Amino acid sequence: MERNNAPDLLVKGSADRRTLVQVPEGALDYVGFSAHRLADGDELPVKGGDQELCLVLLAGKATVTASHPQKGAFSWENIGERQSVFEDQSPYAVYLPPHSEALVRAHGTAEIAVCRAPGNPDETLAPRLIEPAQMNRSTRGKGANTRYVCDILPDSAAAHSLLVVEVITPSGHTSSYPPHRHDTDDLPAQSFLEESYYHRLNPAQGFVFQRVYTDDRGLDQALAVENHDVVLVPRGYHPVCVPYGYTSYYLNVMAGPTRAWKFHNDPAHEWLLKL
Repeated sequence: MERNNAPDLLVKGSADRRTLVQVPEGALDYVGFSAHRLADGDELPVKGGDQELCLVLLAGKATVTASHPQKGAFSWENIGERQSVFEDQSPYAVYLPPHSEALVRAHGTAEIAVCRAPGNPDETLAPRLIEPAQMNRSTRGKGANTRYVCDILPDSAAAHSLLVVEVITPSGHTSSYPPHRHDTDDLPAQSFLEESYYHRLNPAQGFVFQRVYTDDRGLDQALAVENHDVVLVPRGYHPVCVPYGYTSYYLNVMAGPTRAWKFHNDPAHEWLLKL
């Protein structure tokens, strides 16, 4: 899966569109992502094909109806409790195995993220609702490296390859730091996982900086990231820095050949963990 040419890692979003951001098909080998804003009564059809899906209700309320050729029909009505990703509250999400079809119908304004990754044709999991109470919330780091994590679909929960997590990083803090990577299939030391970062800022006119780089600097990009942008991480280290005055939210989607999150810290910066 190694890519020799430096790819364009920044996918620009827009708050003015129904589709807030769409990662181009094939931009990553394992991870697919889009985010959408729906007005009251709007519907978003979603088809999984050979991919499994995790629909994350970022904000607002919605009804999700789904069907699967083997598992039957499902409906989860009026799910959603928070009105902003910056509320101190976990989201609702829906897991859908490959070959599922779903329809999301908004009750008031709603925002939905569609996370995709390859499914396993030899195993069919049941569609399911993932409620906030099922999600583990934790604090990671300390000092100006503190951030707040919500595991939506961790590697301890049933799925084929998808991993989904959201993170709040306070004003003036760093995140995904010290820099780490997970781009080598060398378990149990490290796993190969591609990753996408869907960024939100509060206030919305803010920005963050994210660097994606490898040890040999064959890939080395420093990106100014704005509200609704997505940063792609095919490989390499990928820290985030949040300027003073703004709060950062990002939704991570990870996937690879083995569903395990085992990372390797940049040796040059690992000393920070001893502070």
